[in-house]
Amino acid sequence: MGVDYYNILKVNRNASDDDLRKAYRRLAMIWHPDKNPGPKKHEAETKFKQVSEAYDVLSDPQKRQIYDLYGEEALKSGQVPHPPRGGTHHFHTQPHPNPSFRFNPRDAEDIYAELFGGSSSSKIHNGRGRETRDGFFRSTANAGAEFSGASSSASRKAPAVENTVMCSLEDLYKGAKKKMKVSKTIQDVSGMPRIVEEILTIEIKPGWKKGTKITFPEKGNQEPGVIPSDLVFVVDEKPHPFFVREGNDLVVKQEISLLEALTGKTLELITLDGRNLRIPLTEVVRPGHEVVVPNEGMPISKELHRRGNLRIKIDVRYPTRLTEVQKSELSRVLAGT
Repeated sequence: MGVDYYNILKVNRNASDDDLRKAYRRLAMIWHPDKNPGPKKHEAETKFKQVSEAYDVLSDPQKRQIYDLYGEEALKSGQVPHPPRGGTHHFHTQPHPNPSFRFNPRDAEDIYAELFGGSSSSKIHNGRGRETRDGFFRSTANAGAEFSGASSSASRKAPAVENTVMCSLEDLYKGAKKKMKVSKTIQDVSGMPRIVEEILTIEIKPGWKKGTKITFPEKGNQEPGVIPSDLVFVVDEKPHPFFVREGNDLVVKQEISLLEALTGKTLELITLDGRNLRIPLTEVVRPGHEVVVPNEGMPISKELHRRGNLRIKIDVRYPTRLTEVQKSELSRVLAGT
């Protein structure tokens, strides 16, 4: 018989139309190429076409009857094998029992769209006269959007699931890669749910802020008839022992003595990327004074050649007590100020 369409759909030969639809939906969600990027895409494309062809044949009463009686070759060629008298093993062909029948396979994406809420005629024009199919799966920006058929809506999509990804200030300054292990339920080829683990890699870009969201479209649990949810990771920032972020600026507090405030000091700081900064204080520093160092703050994510400012807030440490000699000396030195 050649290809065993019943085996491809994992149904028995008495499968009803409803059985075929359920089997197709389950397998199509597993093998759709848009669900299998990267190295598995070629295998998925092959499997998806096989599943679609099997459903196309078995869901059409005329195609199914010819297939059941004579097999795949007869279905597609329009001729059925007939052994001649004499018992030899060489087969001849005879006219097809339905001469008017012609096997016209349906497009796999049309079948998918029809079974998941669209229709085989639901196509749109891109404004330049070229016809394009508006399929169930989209780019990241439109993943899970409704199929734009004229009278049908797409299957329900499960709500997005949010998780937090904790980042140090150094991660957000320099950029980093975070690997997140997620567990989810999928439908195996037999239709049974099973739990699998997957490692997702999040590339943290320099300058990202708390609250930034990274979306992995349709990476959530698989349920029959429901589009898997998006997994959304929300950036959160760990407190830093030294720096505080305010927008694109970095703020740091430094305490100096009264003597240093009056006579000068060179501040030494280690940046988030490990560089040593030396900032000289050459003027008299008053309490609450702020020194601004341009372009030493956080990267600006949309303009990576620019950075915010480093703002150093100076606190002057006063002595708790002075001796009479110290008071007299200060009076003499500061008398003319």
